[in-house]
Amino acid sequence: MRIAIALNTDGSLNNTVAEAKELRDLGFTSLWASQIFGPDTLTAFAVVGREVPEVDLGTAVVPIQPRHPSMLAAQARTVQEAIGGHLTLGIGLSHQIVVESLWGLPFDRPATYMHEYLDALMPMLRGETVMAQGERIKVISMDSVGPKETRVPSVIVAALGPKMLELAGTYTDGTALWMTGPKTVATHIKPHIDEAAAKAGRPTPRILCGLPLSVTSDVSGSSDKLNKDLEMYATLPSYAAMMKLEGAVLPSDLAIMGSKQQVLEKLHELAASGVTEFNAHPTGTKDEISATREVLLEFASK
Repeated sequence: MRIAIALNTDGSLNNTVAEAKELRDLGFTSLWASQIFGPDTLTAFAVVGREVPEVDLGTAVVPIQPRHPSMLAAQARTVQEAIGGHLTLGIGLSHQIVVESLWGLPFDRPATYMHEYLDALMPMLRGETVMAQGERIKVISMDSVGPKETRVPSVIVAALGPKMLELAGTYTDGTALWMTGPKTVATHIKPHIDEAAAKAGRPTPRILCGLPLSVTSDVSGSSDKLNKDLEMYATLPSYAAMMKLEGAVLPSDLAIMGSKQQVLEKLHELAASGVTEFNAHPTGTKDEISATREVLLEFASK
């Protein structure tokens, strides 16, 4: 299991680049960032990847509803060229409350929407022209989008339910998970996505798993803070379903917290479940974050 770490892109670009350099200098080789309401992550990656060319960069994830596939394909291919071919494009559906209430867009038949989106996006990422007409997505490209010559970025989909896992395994390189524990990966995520990939003749899928973690002696206090910070995730249907499968009630039930040895044991459990890359989200005090980073790098070195 490869060890990656979350990169904070919410501040200034200078701060984001400085953090990326710090993480690289510590020994991390894979950095991931989400796209929520702050700066545009892909644009930030174009800058980060030019300044810190030694690291792999991935989005976990970019919501697709506000971005037409032509635009996202052109942007991803441009970023891929800018950073020397180190991009993984993680995409997802966001959530109904965000899509309908904040963006004013329909959320009906989300799996169908993703299917049509991938039908258009994937060939354009390969530099091909597209003529696609679905119920929700129409794309006619007269020429290839983005730079003419660039390496095709790896694509993964935020997939939790069976239909989405089937799409991810059939069309892309894997899935990006959040609030999903090792039991659920082993019994639900991996079987579904592996089966779909095998039927499509694709390689064994990547399974990127993101979770908060902390090397701490104050598990109770850290859990209370985490539950407050992440309480919204337990109310979102897709994550709530994964928590139920894992037997988790609170976000802290999925977090990796405790002593160095306890954290290492949980990392080994994730690896055994089928996770191929762990996207670590260290939390806590400055000293706790520093200790957590050390444990992650110790695991990565073995």
